[in-house]
Amino acid sequence: MKVCLIFLLLGGTGLAQAPPKRAPARKAASKKDTAAPAPAKWPVETLTVEGNRNYTSEQVLAVAGLKVGQLAGKAEFEAARDRLTATGVFETVGYKFEPGPNKEGFVASFQVTEVEPAYPMRFEELGVPDQEIESVLRAKDALYSSAKLPATKPVIDRYTGWIQEFLASKGLTEKIAAKVTQLAPEQFAIVFRPARNLPAVAQVTFQGNQVLKQGVLREAIHGTAIGSPYTESGFRELLNNALRPVYEQRGRVRVSFPEVRAEPASDVEGVNVFVRVDEGQSYQLGKVAIVGPSPVDEGVLIKAGDFKTGDVANFDRVNEGLERIRKAVRRAGYLDVKVTSERVIDDAKKAVDVAVHIAAGAQYTMGKLTIVGLDLNGEAEITRIWTLKEGQTFNPEYPDHFLNRIKEEALFEGLGATKADLKVDEKKRTADVTLTFTGEDPTKQPARRGGRGGRGGGA
Repeated sequence: MKVCLIFLLLGGTGLAQAPPKRAPARKAASKKDTAAPAPAKWPVETLTVEGNRNYTSEQVLAVAGLKVGQLAGKAEFEAARDRLTATGVFETVGYKFEPGPNKEGFVASFQVTEVEPAYPMRFEELGVPDQEIESVLRAKDALYSSAKLPATKPVIDRYTGWIQEFLASKGLTEKIAAKVTQLAPEQFAIVFRPARNLPAVAQVTFQGNQVLKQGVLREAIHGTAIGSPYTESGFRELLNNALRPVYEQRGRVRVSFPEVRAEPASDVEGVNVFVRVDEGQSYQLGKVAIVGPSPVDEGVLIKAGDFKTGDVANFDRVNEGLERIRKAVRRAGYLDVKVTSERVIDDAKKAVDVAVHIAAGAQYTMGKLTIVGLDLNGEAEITRIWTLKEGQTFNPEYPDHFLNRIKEEALFEGLGATKADLKVDEKKRTADVTLTFTGEDPTKQPARRGGRGGRGGGA
């Protein structure tokens, strides 16, 4: 069985299917030329997904509805594309399929661009445990993610309908609504809550605080608390997001808010919220250790983190150290590395140990170097002093470091703005670099100084 050559690429605008080639007709007894039509469908040999980040390929293919082994053609792939588009979580959806290596089926893939940004979900005052709602949504939606939900109208309407239906089955008929809500500076969530108007927060008063004064605490939550709809659960989350980090700068890792109550304001419309604070004691930073596999020597990473063991457990500084560790692993070519941590609190010693976990991902190497804006002599000089050669471990900081040194050493006269652009190939695990030079006359001969500006493969 042979497959006629078919190639379709459909995105936001479709391309028409090219008519299949026909084999020469054999002469029948009637002496009339006849030719059997080419089959419109063939078995799907492989299915892949490209461009997905928040969702796994399995999730995307579950919604697409196509499976390896089934017969499919243009109509089936267009229907699968339409199902993915209708979810509201993708900006664009395209597909392509072509003959497999044995010419007996299709090798197919979907190309998706996910809607950004996506937000975590929160539930407030809905009358049932959050876990029950999450179970319902997970069963309804193959693309369910409590941490990443796009705020598009199709998604919000669909999720609101599912939650409303579930609540009605529990005898709760109050209408609900969803809204993107600010929980803390630069932190937002899609909050599902009753649609009735909630009282707004007019003022916040803290009680029991000594380490931090009233004005400091009010300033920390002013931007997100004042004017926001009040529910106790929502306000407690706001306290944890906005105030806990302020206390943890001072080692107060056990800070808590045992009482939160609201009273109608007498002078303005809204409520006054009273918060009792238990500040706890100050803790020291204990041992910081790499737990699990690491592609970079653990001692090197801990040194890069520069953690102040024995000092007050300031978790702003701890997080800065974790970011330094992440950058150190990236310099070793692991561009997609993720660094997470967990705390082990020793209440007896008043100390906090930190376990650091490294998910390194794939290691990338240097791909092609492209130079824009210089003449042949300039390109030759840049190529000569560029030390990160093709196939070597890729350091993402090196291109900018290289350009900065070029400027510092005044290697080119009249050099203006420069920039380095990266193009990462996730399949080949390579990174191509384009260096762009501009200026009054970027094609001037280099003022040769021995090439000191670009030496060294690291920043």
